[in-house]
Amino acid sequence: MKKFLILQMRPEDEASEAEFQAITQKGQISLDNVERIRVEQLKINDIDLSHYCAIIAGGSPFDISKPSHQKSLVQQEVESFFYRLFDQLIPQDFPFLGACSGNGLLGSYLGTKISSKYSESIGPVELKMTEHAQHDELLTGLPENFQALVGHKEACDEVPKDATLLLTSSSCPVQMFRVKKNIYATQFHPEADEEQFSLRIEVYKHYGYFKSHEEEQLKSRIRGVKVPESNEILKRFAKKYKK
Repeated sequence: MKKFLILQMRPEDEASEAEFQAITQKGQISLDNVERIRVEQLKINDIDLSHYCAIIAGGSPFDISKPSHQKSLVQQEVESFFYRLFDQLIPQDFPFLGACSGNGLLGSYLGTKISSKYSESIGPVELKMTEHAQHDELLTGLPENFQALVGHKEACDEVPKDATLLLTSSSCPVQMFRVKKNIYATQFHPEADEEQFSLRIEVYKHYGYFKSHEEEQLKSRIRGVKVPESNEILKRFAKKYKK
């Protein structure tokens, strides 16, 4: 049986472990059917796609839009790894789901400008399905509008070339897109829930996403928020590509 490959980029152990648990739990992916790689630890060779059924990439504290000379060696190596991966993955239309940073990396690779123009504060946002979403297996049958959890300093300025826009919002037009038939990216976090975001607020309160005195205000903003539809997208992706 081929396994899912989960690629992570969070240097913070607590946040990385929680993200991994969230991806496997919300995706209903058995731990026996997963290989996990923390790309930011730089202990990785290029990926042999034939070993896996699909790849899921999580978020990170890295800013893709930062000038190259301001990026750390770790960030440069992470980005280089993903660009080599996309060199393999896209021609094969290999199943991939990138969330938040995974979205920015894929969008950047495809030539789309990544900037702070459509940044979103931590909290829930209402997503709207496009006409194309109505016919996509990960989205068909979901409500036309539903909530997801976001929190990012940068995003795609426009839909990448040759990509299909699936979900949008008033605050960030490119919330989910698909390349070919099997390559997906979301700006929101399909693995997230209130507990996950509360933890990330604590871990990243000094990373520039918000001012430290806003911590409790942000936690209250997500308190009681339910995002079953966005979690369902991750579940459907895992179900579709499980082998």
